[in-house]
Amino acid sequence: MLADFPKTTEKEKRTVARRRIAAQDGQAAVRTWGQRHDAGHSPDRRTLATAVRYLLEELTERAPGHSVEVRVPPFGVTQCVEGPSHTRGTPPNVIEIDPTTWLRLATGGISWAAAHQAGSITASGTRADLSVHLPLLRIAG
Repeated sequence: MLADFPKTTEKEKRTVARRRIAAQDGQAAVRTWGQRHDAGHSPDRRTLATAVRYLLEELTERAPGHSVEVRVPPFGVTQCVEGPSHTRGTPPNVIEIDPTTWLRLATGGISWAAAHQAGSITASGTRADLSVHLPLLRIAG
């Protein structure tokens, strides 16, 4: 079960790109993923993709900017965190995370430090640390 989502501030509403996944659909996918994960099962690919993409959108909304690129292959990528942005080629701050680790990070199932120490995160650049922005929500249980 998900805890309540925090309300979006007026500033966040003005600085965020348009969402592609409706909050209701994204939250339902995250709930389903959490239930399946807790039961030791994998969700279907569509549910996994929706949950990953929804939480990437949530990250972008809460940490707007273009200085860090977060990649969760094969489902999504976003740019976030205020600071210097790039215009060509590979950005200087890149984070790559597998889908399950991303969902665990975003929902409070694992800390940034623990995931990084376990080798589940590939991060390069001085700003490639999302620990201050995570978790995005917690799955109550």
